[in-house]
Amino acid sequence: MILKNRNIKILCCLIFLFGVNNLFAQTETELKLWYDKPAEIWNEALPLGNGRLGAMVFGDPAVERLQLNEETIWAGSPNSIAHDKALKALPKVRQLIFDGKYKEAQDLATSDIRSQTNNGMPYQTFGSVYLSFPGHQNYTNYYRDLDIENATAKVQYIVDGVTFTREILTAFSDQVIVVKLTASQPGQITGNVFMNSPFDKTLTTTEGNQVSLSGETSTVEGQRGRVKFQGRMAARNIGGDVSVKNGIISINKADEVTLYISIATNFKNYKELTEDEVAKSKAYLDKALIKDFEAIKSTHVTYYQKFFNRVSFDLGITEAAKETTDARIRKFDSQFDPQLASLYFQFGRYLLISCSQPGGQPANLQGIWNDMLFPPWESKYTMNINAEMNYWPAELTNLSEMHEPFIQMVKEVAETGKETAQIMYNADGWVLHHNTDIWRITGPIDNAASGMWPTGGAWVCQDLWERYLYTGDENYLKEIYPIMKGAANFFLDFMIKDPNSGYLVVVPSNSPENTHAGEDGTSTITAGTTMDNQLIFDLFTNIIRATDILSEDKNFTKKLKDALAKMPPMQIGKHGQLQEWLIDWDDPEDKHRHVSHLYGLFPSNQISPFKTPELFDAAKTSLNFRGDESTGWSMGWKVNLWARLLDGNHAYKLLQDQLHLVTADQRKGGGTYPNMLDAHQPFQIDGNFGCTAGIAEMLMQSHEGAIHLLPALPSVWKNGSIKGLVSRGGYELDITWKNNKISVLKIQAKRDGNCRLRLESQIKGNHLKKAKGNNPNPLFYDVEVKKPIISEKAEIKKVKLPEYYEYDVEMKAGESYIFYAK
Repeated sequence: MILKNRNIKILCCLIFLFGVNNLFAQTETELKLWYDKPAEIWNEALPLGNGRLGAMVFGDPAVERLQLNEETIWAGSPNSIAHDKALKALPKVRQLIFDGKYKEAQDLATSDIRSQTNNGMPYQTFGSVYLSFPGHQNYTNYYRDLDIENATAKVQYIVDGVTFTREILTAFSDQVIVVKLTASQPGQITGNVFMNSPFDKTLTTTEGNQVSLSGETSTVEGQRGRVKFQGRMAARNIGGDVSVKNGIISINKADEVTLYISIATNFKNYKELTEDEVAKSKAYLDKALIKDFEAIKSTHVTYYQKFFNRVSFDLGITEAAKETTDARIRKFDSQFDPQLASLYFQFGRYLLISCSQPGGQPANLQGIWNDMLFPPWESKYTMNINAEMNYWPAELTNLSEMHEPFIQMVKEVAETGKETAQIMYNADGWVLHHNTDIWRITGPIDNAASGMWPTGGAWVCQDLWERYLYTGDENYLKEIYPIMKGAANFFLDFMIKDPNSGYLVVVPSNSPENTHAGEDGTSTITAGTTMDNQLIFDLFTNIIRATDILSEDKNFTKKLKDALAKMPPMQIGKHGQLQEWLIDWDDPEDKHRHVSHLYGLFPSNQISPFKTPELFDAAKTSLNFRGDESTGWSMGWKVNLWARLLDGNHAYKLLQDQLHLVTADQRKGGGTYPNMLDAHQPFQIDGNFGCTAGIAEMLMQSHEGAIHLLPALPSVWKNGSIKGLVSRGGYELDITWKNNKISVLKIQAKRDGNCRLRLESQIKGNHLKKAKGNNPNPLFYDVEVKKPIISEKAEIKKVKLPEYYEYDVEMKAGESYIFYAK
């Protein structure tokens, strides 16, 4: 299919903001998760967070449990796992790989290159606060919710004709957890409040009207736990009385009670534990105690909504929305419930705001919500996809500030990774393997099956670069450029020529975390994996682009170009698939959860139906081989991949698979828990973030230098609107569609530039009108269609695409346009 060049006029009108708000008014729907029974297990409790503090609300009328977290409560203490034993083993491991002795190479890497001390430290729970209410076992008219529009939770029920209400929030501004207890009749609130913690040694004390619980984190693999923490609480009452004794707050016949809870640690940064946790905990609590609940709530909601309200999403609403959230998840694959999809999208944004605040720690494998001392995979930062996946929605869904903790972590591992690169590999620059923790370890951990993957530095640098593409901030680019260059310097030193293929390769490495068919088919370790090649291609080419922008380091780019010329290209294998490895080992029956070789399709942009149709088709073949249903986070990745394959119906099918209810008695398979958290299983938060990004990718993509509108719209989402998505280049978009076609599009530029739109041909023949201020005489002008964007090669492949047209519009920062389709 070849498109002919033609001149097309489009009607475009600058309008005032109040007009836009009217155009994009959302259907009145409550953004709430709600239930008609208390949580019996953790995966039914509801998450609250302010970035630093997390709370899971169970909602039992008789004994409320608030399971609590503080983002810096980690086992161990500052340490490095770099060691020089790896230097001697490295050439031997490489030679064994080149000789095809993969199992022997993997065993040697596991014993001599892997960490000789510890495998990273676990993120740990603080403990819980319990509120007990005698006589409340027999209740009726039960209701609980999580209001993601206000970041609050509520529990309500009736006992003996009295309506009891609890409202809970984790205050962003005041940095405390606050619980308001009310009753419909005076003098009805009677109960006890206490804290506990699963750590071996804790101390509970009573200080005046406050109760505190202090402790120290665990010692793991010989690494002493030196993070000291203290939780502290107090209550204010109206009516009745409150007393404090033996670590228990007792409430007697009060009309209303507000409970205040603070937590603090001695953590200052990954190198220092010098803060005073007692003074900090007390200061947080004392400052909050002078405010009533409504004052704290008001500032909390205002702070939260300045982020959350940037994006609204309306797909319409059906009768299904009247059911409880768990029932809706259970039925999502069998009943049409478009509002659940938009709620799920916004829930991901809610979680990111709640667990990743500027100045704090980035979201770990569980965000900040963890009820264990030793959670699965220690709830660390897994850098071979999961930690990066957490931030896929950050820029795209207008939450750039939430990206900052991850950017800061990259700066820190770039420092610790210098020591690891030098000591372990005698290499310049810095290295990051497949995992890190709050102490910013960068060496290989676990076993060679997953740990011997040294390409984490390239992936996180791609994240740094993506943020530049969205913001266009050259000062930021100058700040991150040395980090990117340091990562590149490592690979220039670390890569060597493969004597079998002649290519320059990363070795030892793996295609996370998959075994290949070499030797006996049980090993992961190898050389020159597709994902490594794709990651380094991005790193090197991004640096080359950065040097052009910053007008510096031209000599360095020659080294990068020389290395790129020697690296393996992406290859299509004997089954028509995109090869996962340098050798054509792929098995069409392989259903592994990782689809690492498809990094080039998403989140990268190396594979395109317009520029590389053969690779595009091969990537599709590989994804079909892998299948749909998998672990939760993997299905979240696949939503994005099918969106990039421009197949909205298949992406929606993956969304249905992901929004499959995982119950307490289910032991295998991914999906979603009743509280809407992702089930790997167990809980991993990256699945939530991946699906939020995937839904956005279905509606707008901007990775190829153009803003592609509704590229993968499912046929079932016939009508809808989304407001506030952000494209690369710094354009904010509001999109409304009817009958699966764009009806209204508003674009606002955050900076000067050329806005290139990619649309299907249904809007051809419209006119463009640009109005300046209140000028009644608009200026009309033509926009030239760019050259055809589907190559002749695409005709002979399986790739079948509709006609697309591209339009260029020059825009100034702050300028808005609105396009109407006729």
